[in-house]
Amino acid sequence: MQDSKLSTYDLMEMHIRALYVHDEQGCLLSNNDWQRGPAPRFFLGRTSQGNVWRFRHDLPKTVCDELSALCKEEEFSTSAPPAYQNEYLQILAAHAPIDKIWLGSAYWFAQPVRDSGGTTFIEAQNAHLLQGGPEEWIPDMAYQQPAVALLVDGQAVAICASVRITEDAHEAGVETVQAQRRKGYAVKVVAAWAREVKRRGALPLYSLSDENIASQNVAQRLGMAKFGTDFHIT
Repeated sequence: MQDSKLSTYDLMEMHIRALYVHDEQGCLLSNNDWQRGPAPRFFLGRTSQGNVWRFRHDLPKTVCDELSALCKEEEFSTSAPPAYQNEYLQILAAHAPIDKIWLGSAYWFAQPVRDSGGTTFIEAQNAHLLQGGPEEWIPDMAYQQPAVALLVDGQAVAICASVRITEDAHEAGVETVQAQRRKGYAVKVVAAWAREVKRRGALPLYSLSDENIASQNVAQRLGMAKFGTDFHIT
């Protein structure tokens, strides 16, 4: 499907498929990363053209039914928080203690992205360039591709890589080292990453916590379009 024909509902479906591994019934098995971290118990994605929800595979059917009944009443909207946030929390807290709550926004690159240059592709073979910078990413470079870094005096100071990958869509992960923030480096690596993902025939997606002002600024500077909101509980 061409990018221009994708609805916000289509984008949310692609987003969820990129984020999580599903079983044949559409339940969440794990995060869709190379380490297969645990999936949340409940995910609700809201858009202006429809809402999508998922449950972890081990959540009892009675709990899923209670949550589904509320999800069906949620307005089609990208405003936050969900109307029934407190009710979702109460239902899940009765099942097991709440470990984590996430409220965020999901974006896509609705317009062509201009690459200002000056970035370097990072793979396992040259991952040593991350040493002394975002070096915790080094083990990921064999799995999280494409990856793009910006170097200052030969030292990587920012990186953006595909942290969740499907054939149709890639999700961005981005980091700038503390001492080099607020210099526009994240914008450069995210732009270069998005162009490369598109070149490979997939859709680049960018999601963030609503508390992350820096990531919101990156989305704004690159002209990304918000297609939905993420709400999930672990």
